Amino acid sequence: MTGTIVNYYFHCKQQCWLFANRINLENNSEDVHVGKVLHELKTEGRKNTEISIENIKVDKIDNTYVTEIKRSDSDMEAVKWQTLFYLKVLKSKGIERKGKIEIVEKKYNNKKINYLELNEELENKLNSILQEIEALLNYKEPPIGQLLPKCKKCAYYEYCFL
Repeated sequence: MTGTIVNYYFHCKQQCWLFANRINLENNSEDVHVGKVLHELKTEGRKNTEISIENIKVDKIDNTYVTEIKRSDSDMEAVKWQTLFYLKVLKSKGIERKGKIEIVEKKYNNKKINYLELNEELENKLNSILQEIEALLNYKEPPIGQLLPKCKKCAYYEYCFL
């Protein structure tokens, strides 16, 4: 289980299944490349950036926060649960932090910051979500996608709908 899989579960169940089953089409996506470049620019020359611990890769960690950096706030629910997943994994390692989500708007020169904490209620909900994800990933075939406006910008669009 990874933070990306948790994020994709909220974003699109079909994308989640495909990615988790190693069908990765993101290398061909211009939007994914732009996001990676923005991330590199944001963290260039800074300490404590992109830390890997087991199956997670956090954008930034300090004494107070685990920070997830995104280029838009288009799917905050997915980013929220991804960040909570990171907090849960770190907590299991004895590392207690709060979460911070930084949105670096690509069209504007401002950023939004959202804060969150992993409490008992959210951790119980996250455990339930992780069980749902495991069940989804055990399907032999991906779920059938539903064509939505956001799909046209997705790296998996051609696979799913053409």
